[in-house]
Amino acid sequence: MRPAGRRHDSLAVQAQSGRRDIAAPACIGKETGMMTAESPKTERLNALSDAVFAVVITILALDLRPPHAPSLDALFELWPTVIGYAVSYLFIAIVWVNHHHLLHYASAATPRLIWGNFAHLFSVSLLPFSTAWIASSKLAPLPVTVYAGVFALVNATYLLLCWEAVDRPAIEQIPRQARMMMRMRSLTTLFGFLAAAAVSLHYPMLALAIICICLAVYLKPQVAGHAPRPASEDTTIPQAARHPSSGTERCQSSPESRLQQRPNRPA
Repeated sequence: MRPAGRRHDSLAVQAQSGRRDIAAPACIGKETGMMTAESPKTERLNALSDAVFAVVITILALDLRPPHAPSLDALFELWPTVIGYAVSYLFIAIVWVNHHHLLHYASAATPRLIWGNFAHLFSVSLLPFSTAWIASSKLAPLPVTVYAGVFALVNATYLLLCWEAVDRPAIEQIPRQARMMMRMRSLTTLFGFLAAAAVSLHYPMLALAIICICLAVYLKPQVAGHAPRPASEDTTIPQAARHPSSGTERCQSSPESRLQQRPNRPA
């Protein structure tokens, strides 16, 4: 049976650990500047984006119509629809993969990130309209120009998301060279889509080829030489805890770790 004095000391240690555990989130927010009680997470942002992408794909599929006659000639007449649907579906898949990869680096849904994401989703929602237009016009120059312009708008809004999710926060796990390569890739493909819009006024099929080449650049969302590491994993560790030698205020370790490190006293 443990003496009353030691039992009183154990209760006091547990009470002090509880007070430190309550103050830990505030300490984390002070050190990282991101993990605070007022900063919403990105889960709802991801859920909304996934729903919009699913609706856009559904609208694309609903625009598919069967041939007007049971013959191969009638089926071959649908080649503009097949090309437009295939390119648009591939584009939506690439946009979703890169969007999902990019939001891994965002630790909180800031107002700029939310409105930038809404602008990105708005540009993506224009894709079924432009796809239906190039299909019904059999790849006429003006519809293909609008089609390439929608791709450029989607890429421009993605670049805004990159600036907010990757460039603005001081995320240590993203090297400066990797951030520069992400910006250069976005800017290069943006100019590629704009060039396709200009070329389509005279050569619509060449413009579609340029669009496909730009899409191939985004097949792999990671930039070369950089393995992705979500920001949410890194922000759970305070800055001072990662750099014990720094002069900043250090957060206390969790109560569970302190109890595990505390030596057992004989009863």
